Amino acid sequence: MAALIELKDITKEFNGQVVLRGIDLTIEQNEFVTLLGPSGCGKTTTLRIIGGFVEPSAGEVLFDGVSILDTPAHKRPTNTVFQRYALFPHLNVFENVAFGLRVKNDSLSTLEKMREVQQTYQAKIKATKDKAEIKSYKKLLREEISVLRDPNLLVKKEINQLKKELKTTSNPKDLQKRIDELSDQLVTRKTLEQDIQQKVVKYLKLVGLEGYDEREVHRLSGGQQQRVAIARALINEPKVLLLDEPLAALDLKLRQEMQYELKEIQRSAGITFLFVTHDQEEALTISDKIVVMNQGEIYQIGTPEDIYNEPANTFVARFIGESNIIEGVMKDDYLISFDGVDYKCVDSGFSKNEKVDIVIRPEDIDIVDETKGFLSGIVDSIAFKGVYYEIDVKTEFRTYTIHTTDYHGIDSKVGIIFGPEDIHIMEKW
Repeated sequence: MAALIELKDITKEFNGQVVLRGIDLTIEQNEFVTLLGPSGCGKTTTLRIIGGFVEPSAGEVLFDGVSILDTPAHKRPTNTVFQRYALFPHLNVFENVAFGLRVKNDSLSTLEKMREVQQTYQAKIKATKDKAEIKSYKKLLREEISVLRDPNLLVKKEINQLKKELKTTSNPKDLQKRIDELSDQLVTRKTLEQDIQQKVVKYLKLVGLEGYDEREVHRLSGGQQQRVAIARALINEPKVLLLDEPLAALDLKLRQEMQYELKEIQRSAGITFLFVTHDQEEALTISDKIVVMNQGEIYQIGTPEDIYNEPANTFVARFIGESNIIEGVMKDDYLISFDGVDYKCVDSGFSKNEKVDIVIRPEDIDIVDETKGFLSGIVDSIAFKGVYYEIDVKTEFRTYTIHTTDYHGIDSKVGIIFGPEDIHIMEKW
């Protein structure tokens, strides 16, 4: 069975500058996948290629084993939530979410008319400082958009006019026929509106905004606005939801809350989420799979646990959390030498005396009595981090960063220890 999404040897150049180099990536059904890396690494370009907003210079994009390179963005089984939610300020929560469904049912010409009307009135609003005029323009904008969005208003108006004429006409048969035709249109559209109503209620409930239908979007918090944007993107039931740093504009506490909510929304929706971020903690918290990118290349793909505990190289080790990076020599299988000492480890398969890089995470090092440590040193600095102390211990060979719940004063003489499973060996990079 084909994967949901496959990127094969994707390359992208902008003005002669290569921003993606031979990207190969497979994404399965119902995964929460995060593209993680520093600014300019190519993660957003990758997302936009999948969404159809950017065309690759070379390579293939497959959905369910079929190439979609020639499929325009609006026909792909994806929807996108951007950092700026692009909600419509003149529409309430219900209408913002329903907009996605109405787009499917409206003709492109209607959408163009809506854009033209918006641009016309926005220009008029900008051109005046008169509060009464601004209020009047906003009211007219809402009315015209309502008519364009809901042709039923015009149909009902025409029916009422025909009924008045029916009382005085000498040819009621033709008028009644026209009234019946218009009434049939209303029944069809009423069914459509009922479907929209049910779906909007369903997806507002999914994102935790049940009962917010009539709220004006500018009265919502940043997190609530983001959830409206997600509901609007989900209502068309895409196979993949693309999220381009949607939490970046939120404050820290709200961002952390939304991380858990996003994961729960993804589970409940039962679809694939492809998420872009430069925040390592965010990626570790919400992802099933993390794709670490740098300089237009994929450096490592794996679960959050794999990425953190088994980084592929020093870039990944440094980028994902804090690390002590050390140069060493592989003496034999399960035996590594660094800082003048041979240590047991859990890695094998390297050549004898091969030079390697070693990572030991700060939380995997314990501080003990000076006489009981593998290495001894002096506490060089200490910083309180809330739930632990970050302590730098200066040894004969290097300074080790350690996370511990125990306080040790500056200039204290201490020993440090770590287990074989805490020493991770990487090929020289």
